[in-house]
Parts: sequence; C-alpha cells; structure tokens
Amino acid sequence: VHVVESGGGLVQPGDSLRLSCTASIFTGIAWFRQAPGKEREGVACIASRDGSTYYSDSVKGRFTISRDNANNTTVYLQMNHLKPEDTAVYYCGADGLTIRSGCFDFDHWGQGTQVTVSS
Repeated sequence: VHVVESGGGLVQPGDSLRLSCTASIFTGIAWFRQAPGKEREGVACIASRDGSTYYSDSVKGRFTISRDNANNTTVYLQMNHLKPEDTAVYYCGADGLTIRSGCFDFDHWGQGTQVTVSS
C-alpha cells in the first residue's frame, strides 16, 4: 500500500489547514502526529467499512477527518482553530483499524508533512 500526504505549512494560531492523504487502495486511513521529544499520537482515523471515525481528545471538535466522495482513496484532515501545541509532523497511515478507543495496526505510512502553528 502506497501512501502520499500533502498540505502542511506554517500558520498562525486560530488559522485552519487541510491535509490530504491518498492511498493506493480503498482502506481505512489514520492521521498520526509526532512533535519533537514526544511519542507519535493517533489524532483521527476513518474506517473503510462504515465510515466510522475516531478523534483524540486533543483535537475533538476542531479537526474533521473525511473521505473524498469522488475519489474514495483520498482522505482529508480539516484542522480548524489551530493551536501552537498542534505543531508536529503529521503522518498518514493506511490499512488499519478504527475503533472507539483509537486507531490501531496501521502499517503503511507516508513520508510525513510538517505543520507549524506559530505567531
């Protein structure tokens, strides 16, 4: 499974940004992030079977994960009301599990895209 992310950048606190992830197959997709000195965190994922989603508490209500209706192998992460603590490298993972407690067993990863939130 091949995965490609895009859409990172430098924004100010309160701004919005949309990340895109395209996989080579139709499958479950997750967005993880890793800030310097911190462990990788699963922030959102979407299941292929029924479109169910999971969000971490740190992004719930601000981030939205969705699938492109025209191209169902592309998934977006809409990030609103960005905070400095959202600064991290964001990675897209493919072909894993989305359940109520989180995103698991994603074994195929993109190269990552940097998101920096700073005034």
